[in-house]
Amino acid sequence: MTHFPQPHPRRRATRIQMTKPVAAIVVQESGQHTNCKLKIVSVTGGLLQVDAPLSTGDFVELAFQAQSSTVHGMAEMLTPVSEANGALQPFRFIALDDEDDRTLRMLADVAADQRSVATSSALRRL
Repeated sequence: MTHFPQPHPRRRATRIQMTKPVAAIVVQESGQHTNCKLKIVSVTGGLLQVDAPLSTGDFVELAFQAQSSTVHGMAEMLTPVSEANGALQPFRFIALDDEDDRTLRMLADVAADQRSVATSSALRRL
């Protein structure tokens, strides 16, 4: 079954900041492959570091390694932001298979648990 991720109207999806950028590949409708780095991901989208920005509104296939499995999804490219080393380009997931959706939700849960533990440790030190 395919999931069509929708943002929650009142709560932002948990963002997972990669400790090291993760290699990702974007396949455009023309079949052109673009290698990039995944910097942030959530169940609704994320942020890529790209050498040359892709066109805003392009629909692409996106794949990256997440723990022990590869996540594949359909995504829409959003407006890029230029920087010294290329561009940062946000994207939103359009469609994910069940397993890919479960993988992202599991990563988000782990990230939220780690933040919770870090927050409680910091509060105990006060």
